[in-house]
Amino acid sequence: MTLLSLTGYTCASAIGLGTKDTWHAITNSLDGLTHCDFDGANLDTYIGRVSALDEYALSRGLREFNCRNNRLAALTLDTDLFSKKVADAVAKYGANRIAVVVGTTSSGIQEAEFAFVERADEDRPLPKGFKFETTQAHSSLADFVAAALGLVGPTYTVSTACSSSAKVVADAHQLIDAGFVDAAVVGGVDTLCWMSLCGFNSLQLLSAKPCRPNDRDRDGISIGEAGGFALLEKPSIDSQICILGYGESSDAYHMSSPDPDGSGAAAAMRAALNQANLDPDEIAYINLHGTGSKANDRSEDLAINAVFGSGQACSSTKGWTGHALGAAGILEIILTAEALANNVKPANKNIENIDPDLSLSVLTESRQMEGNYAITNSFGFGGNNCSLVLGKR
Repeated sequence: MTLLSLTGYTCASAIGLGTKDTWHAITNSLDGLTHCDFDGANLDTYIGRVSALDEYALSRGLREFNCRNNRLAALTLDTDLFSKKVADAVAKYGANRIAVVVGTTSSGIQEAEFAFVERADEDRPLPKGFKFETTQAHSSLADFVAAALGLVGPTYTVSTACSSSAKVVADAHQLIDAGFVDAAVVGGVDTLCWMSLCGFNSLQLLSAKPCRPNDRDRDGISIGEAGGFALLEKPSIDSQICILGYGESSDAYHMSSPDPDGSGAAAAMRAALNQANLDPDEIAYINLHGTGSKANDRSEDLAINAVFGSGQACSSTKGWTGHALGAAGILEIILTAEALANNVKPANKNIENIDPDLSLSVLTESRQMEGNYAITNSFGFGGNNCSLVLGKR
């Protein structure tokens, strides 16, 4: 495939604003999950909340997009000089030659939740101030990012559950490879809302403790909110971290549960390796999807064992950030890029007793990375699978 360089990237989550603070939290095992205090959600669980978001406001020209999700997008775009890097790309290629492809699951649905609470009686109309198209609609996120960055190239949102902001990389590659654009802003944002918290609670998937992926006694997930963006373009001489390959698959097994034998996830990883022209033993580290649910961790273990054999070094970073749903993919792409750039394989936080039924070599402490290639997995509801191979040049 045509290599794509991560020319710039940025993220915001419960463990920090920007890559510097985020990586500092990862390598120093700083906590990001707190007991649920999200207004209106009285649940015994832990969440990853971006506290800086509570006081953040959109600029005057973008206020029609006002919702928690777009505010987190704006906060994220404002970190790591990311907007400046995109402006440099606009000067190089033109605003119409840069795509915007982003992922989300719930978008700005919290605005609709507020609107229906205010409505109270079903015979009353929704509040006049509620604007579906600029807040709740999935297209709202892509439209907001394009407007905030002044981009007028192809613009759309991908929503494939928890693989959403990983699959955007595949879409961006196809747009660049086909010559429609020269670069792409990819990423994703998902924020806390009642639907996500109460929905996962109804499925009995929320843990009453900070999530413990791959632990013998794991009992569910912790939901987090996050935003992340990356600028992708063809590599230059000074490019460091690149996307080398991607693989996608669909289980078509169940609306929410993964295929228990992990065959779809294994197919995605094999396709990513084939596109990158790499053998499994050349991968130094795997960033797991690793949610902390019994079924997810077990099926991912089977998939990795089928592709790599037992003993592959890996970890889940969701013990720091929580599961950011539609933003999990881009957040973990960035964490994997930072792992490669810093030659560190991050530990699997909150693990006390590694599940003896798993064949993976789960990292209980951070270790030096020896090698130039890593893979990150994002597996969503309904078996929407995406694996990405990243490499250091």
